[in-house]
Amino acid sequence: MAIYRVKQFYWSMTSKLDFKDAELIDKYLTDEEKELFYNLSIYEQKHSAKVAVDVIKLCENNHINNESLIKAALLHDIGKIYKKLNPVEKSIVVMFDNISNGKLKRFKNLKKIDVYYNHADKGYNILKNKGNYDERFLYLIKNHHNAYVIGDKELDMLKISDSKN
Repeated sequence: MAIYRVKQFYWSMTSKLDFKDAELIDKYLTDEEKELFYNLSIYEQKHSAKVAVDVIKLCENNHINNESLIKAALLHDIGKIYKKLNPVEKSIVVMFDNISNGKLKRFKNLKKIDVYYNHADKGYNILKNKGNYDERFLYLIKNHHNAYVIGDKELDMLKISDSKN
């Protein structure tokens, strides 16, 4: 796990969107969604694009055509636009979260801690207020870190792809 975290840190420090990412974003997001998406930090944009690519592969492997799930993969971390964490800050929060066994949550009055723990709910609220999304799509956004929901194939695909990237 430690080596993986080092890789994640390196990826976040060197992230940039490429032509294939731009094509993917243009294909699945509306102009309004792109405006939201591009408010994420660059490394979160790249992370979301990588999650979407993995979701596409899982959909193909399972013979599923699900553009809504791909869109959810691109927008799953949209709640992080409220307060951005740079890669160093995020690494520190992740380390303290692990050391404290999640007790860092008690400091949710700090905006960056709050967003780290609650970005799924915040993303759900952002997109719900846009009014253009069905409950299933919003459910995927809200629950992409919910360990208690098991057996939902689409949500599991999103969670697997997210944790891998």
